[in-house]
Parts: sequence; C-alpha cells; structure tokens
Amino acid sequence: MREQPNNPLHGVTLEAVIVRLVDHYGWDGMARRIRINCFHSNPSVKSSLTFLRKTPWAREQVEALYVATFATQRHGP
Repeated sequence: MREQPNNPLHGVTLEAVIVRLVDHYGWDGMARRIRINCFHSNPSVKSSLTFLRKTPWAREQVEALYVATFATQRHGP
C-alpha cells in the first residue's frame, strides 16, 4: 500500500534532496537561492544535513526548491 503517492518528497531522503540539488545547481547556486551559511561557508552534505535537521524553516525552503525544480520530472524506480 502506497502512502502519499502524490507527494513528490515521499520516499526521498533529505540527503538525496541535497545531493540532487547540489548536482543540479552547485553549492554556489544553492547559496544564491537559499541564503543559509551551510551552503555558503565550507559547504558539505554532512554539515547541511546537520543544520537542516535542526532548522525546520530552512529544511522547508530546501524541500520547496527541490519540488519547484524537479516536480515535473519523475524520479527513478
């Protein structure tokens, strides 16, 4: 039984969101779009995960960017 089949973030980890966005925009592009220090100063997936897990408003912005960027694309099986 599938829950939330229309939620584009369903089944996508926060790490996968960050990695895909960074692959698409790069760290500089991420820092321009979402003004948080973890994307600007010595960015890494690990530091971003730590910050975003503790900061709901920032995580919401990252998830919104992911949805806006990739909502029309279907992710793989």
